[in-house]
Amino acid sequence: MAFSSILHSPVHFTLPRPHYHHRRMPLSITAAIPPFSTAADVAAVSDTLDSTTIAVIGGGSVAALAAVLSLADPEKRRQMQAEEVGGGDKEVVREYFNNDGFQRWRRIYGDTDDVNKVQKDIRLGHSKTVENVMKMLLDEGPLSGITVCDAGCGTGCLSIPLAKEGAVVAASDISAAMVAEAEKQAREELFNGKDEISPGLVLPKFEVKDLESLDGKYNTVVCLDVLIHYPQNKADAMIAHLASLAENRLILSFAPKTFYYDLLKRVGELFPGPSKATRAYLHAESDVERALQKVGWRIRKRGLITTQFYFSRIVEAIPA
Repeated sequence: MAFSSILHSPVHFTLPRPHYHHRRMPLSITAAIPPFSTAADVAAVSDTLDSTTIAVIGGGSVAALAAVLSLADPEKRRQMQAEEVGGGDKEVVREYFNNDGFQRWRRIYGDTDDVNKVQKDIRLGHSKTVENVMKMLLDEGPLSGITVCDAGCGTGCLSIPLAKEGAVVAASDISAAMVAEAEKQAREELFNGKDEISPGLVLPKFEVKDLESLDGKYNTVVCLDVLIHYPQNKADAMIAHLASLAENRLILSFAPKTFYYDLLKRVGELFPGPSKATRAYLHAESDVERALQKVGWRIRKRGLITTQFYFSRIVEAIPA
């Protein structure tokens, strides 16, 4: 799902160039610095960027950022945001994805042209994540009759392709608006204007549920871009819970925590855009792996999806 914060400032920083062999990063910073994290809702503020130069970070010194990080208190702002909706992170997430967040992410997940350059890039990154997960699943054989729990289904971007492959899908999301949209799209695509669904296919069962409320047993459990809403201590428990629902496979995607991405996220949090979104948590792959090992699972496959504004680490785990 999503997080948003961005730095609207003419201030120029120089930061250490990350040593990644797979992509080049521009060296200049002008006007806006988006945080680079998976499903990080740069989109939530990118609505304001159409007439703004979007710059990506590269370059030399962390010292300038140290002073900036002391100028504001993002924790206090988050607390105030939670108090407005009468609760903590979960209530903020539910409120956001039933209102502004739903409208924004429905556009991003859809195929409308009503998106800007940043949102289109996030759309591309998310679609690559879905494609890679589908490949992971299909590599093990046909999905016909295989039970799959799509935990945090959003608008059905994964649930619908799974159903088209014959999987029996239980899909859920904390947002009633997202669930309604997912069911609507699933009916349109699977019925395809006919009175009955094609033989051999099953319409996904969509429900409004948070991750903590999920139960049952499934061949495979998939949870994409949802752990960004859980701090590591809660993420450990949630990973354990999701693993308890899966019999053979658990696939997770999450915002990778590195020094570079974490620093950019922290800078962005100090200068939020006008659109409220949700708190974001990055996770080190080693922490996710440790949480899986604690409950008797091991990582079998790994992947990394990157676009300019979207970063997603994917892991497929199986019982050890």
